[in-house]
Amino acid sequence: MAPERCCHQRGASSPTPHEKLPESVLVLDDEAVIRSLAGTMLGFLGYAATTSATGEEAIEHYECARASGAPYFTVIMDLTIHVGMGGKDAAQQILLLDPAARLIVSSWYSDDPVVANHAWYGFRSMLPKPYRLAEMTNVLAGM
Repeated sequence: MAPERCCHQRGASSPTPHEKLPESVLVLDDEAVIRSLAGTMLGFLGYAATTSATGEEAIEHYECARASGAPYFTVIMDLTIHVGMGGKDAAQQILLLDPAARLIVSSWYSDDPVVANHAWYGFRSMLPKPYRLAEMTNVLAGM
């Protein structure tokens, strides 16, 4: 993928030698309000958030970030995407690119087989909806 098409940006300037960039988190969710809420919460926790509405877009972001040398710390992925690729399929594609990817499944439905058995599908953790700051903090700390 050409660098000019890369979607992952960590700011316009490079850090000084003493400055550390925040860890970046990619959020996949088709609901704009959820993407906004997650981005705000992640920012409050000190992370740089990038959001995507489809699995295809999330894969492109992930690929670009790796190519730029600034990979995502983790990816929070909603399972149910109404238009485009959902979290389960996008996770499989990301794991093909990077078997060490730190993926978190997210859903309103705790009884979904992927949520209940998230490790079988390559997810390292699960973050239930609605998002709560304490739960998000704990899940991210465990990554």
